[in-house]
Amino acid sequence: MENNKEPQLINPAALFNPSPYGFSHSISVDSPFRICFISGQSGGVGENHVLAEDFKTQVQDALKNLKIVLQSHSMTIENIVKISLLIVDYNQEKLEIWAEEAKKVWKGPFLPTSTLIPVSQLALPGMLFEIDAIAVKS
Repeated sequence: MENNKEPQLINPAALFNPSPYGFSHSISVDSPFRICFISGQSGGVGENHVLAEDFKTQVQDALKNLKIVLQSHSMTIENIVKISLLIVDYNQEKLEIWAEEAKKVWKGPFLPTSTLIPVSQLALPGMLFEIDAIAVKS
């Protein structure tokens, strides 16, 4: 079955405009499933990308941002099949915070695959966490 639909770029209005930085928040492709590739979402809130100072709040806000992008593609957290995590100054405490917050989001037996990458810094000063994702929907 051939599908001639073009990839769909979506940059939700509730998030900052990423185009000046050379990327989009997400792109989806229908063929025959909808596959959505979501750029790294930080804990930045709103158009001004305001970052909390603490790691836990940034994780919570990044997960909210991830949900915003998913909703713009008519998807939910359950559609995610792969995540990548970037954690600044990674340590066991931050891993435990991530695991605690992840358990609040993914409650069933179907969990996404995951890669965690410790980093020394991210794109903007004060960013402590970033998550990207691949989601699939039939």
